[in-house]
Amino acid sequence: MNQDTKILLGIFAGLAAGAALGLLLAPKEENENLNGHANAAADRGHQTEDFSAKQIQHLDQIKKRLMNTFEKDDFNDHVEHV
Repeated sequence: MNQDTKILLGIFAGLAAGAALGLLLAPKEENENLNGHANAAADRGHQTEDFSAKQIQHLDQIKKRLMNTFEKDDFNDHVEHV
């Protein structure tokens, strides 16, 4: 083998070794990363729904208390007026 052939074989061997290491050490596939992000977003969405439902329930309780207060005042006003 002459010097040029050895150099070309060395370059091809280096490229093959680099490609093999690149495949072995490559990060996860995009789909796996996207699935992880999608699951995290879904979990956050469920947490937000739960929080919103609790806040709506709390506001309904406040509304009922206010309505009861105003109904009593209106009733007393009507009684006094008559």
